[in-house]
Amino acid sequence: MTSHSASATASGDLVLLDYELWAEGGGRTELVDTTREEVAQKAEVPLSEGQKFGPHPHLIGGDFFPGGIESVLVGLPIGAEVTKEFAPADAFGERDPKLIELFGMHEISRLPELRKEDAHLDLGTVLTIKGRRGRVVSLTAARVRVDFNPAFAGRKIRGSFRVESRIEEPAEQAKAIVELVYGRSQEFHVEIRSGHLTLKVPDRAKFDFAWMASKPRLVERLRTQLKPEKITISEEYVTPAKREEKPAKSAEAPADEPSPSKAPEPSG
Repeated sequence: MTSHSASATASGDLVLLDYELWAEGGGRTELVDTTREEVAQKAEVPLSEGQKFGPHPHLIGGDFFPGGIESVLVGLPIGAEVTKEFAPADAFGERDPKLIELFGMHEISRLPELRKEDAHLDLGTVLTIKGRRGRVVSLTAARVRVDFNPAFAGRKIRGSFRVESRIEEPAEQAKAIVELVYGRSQEFHVEIRSGHLTLKVPDRAKFDFAWMASKPRLVERLRTQLKPEKITISEEYVTPAKREEKPAKSAEAPADEPSPSKAPEPSG
């Protein structure tokens, strides 16, 4: 357990963090990330479906932000708003000209993301080339220049942060770690009894490759943060019950009813 003042954060604390980050440089200011809905709306950034705003679980001194930004959060007073500017070296790094590379259009057009029906290539398009993600910064009919620098490299970063509260209840800490490592923490059920932590996985995660990839890291984080004696990850797969087939109705008309195939003849 990390020792700390009751009114300030310490490295290793799990907290609810409210923040906004802006990148400045090149004559423009651009929103990097925020937990504040009104800030995102004002910046007119496109929102993903189901995106939620509000204070987000955060591990103080962890790896969610670059190291220079994380270091400022250590010792932050609970409930106080702090604004800080960061040089590129303390944020997303300086721009490296060697990470801007030229490719032939023939090679680019063979990438899987550009072979889809709705694919398009334009300035700013993000491409994955040999496992590296980069943005198109220029293109002609024959050549495409791709920048593999981090999106906000070389730009000064301004951030505002407020730690709303610590997350101290063990089950809520476990959910916070799920949120940090994988997401969708509200869909997971957590139970902790006598040093035994049980995590029940929701249906939508069971066949998700991202969940499978996240699991080893999640277990390691839970061990480090909560130090349980045992961790059980429960994934139940229920076989759907077969529907009973109803017997087919007879097409034969009852004997006491007239056949509909022939109308009664008029009386003379």
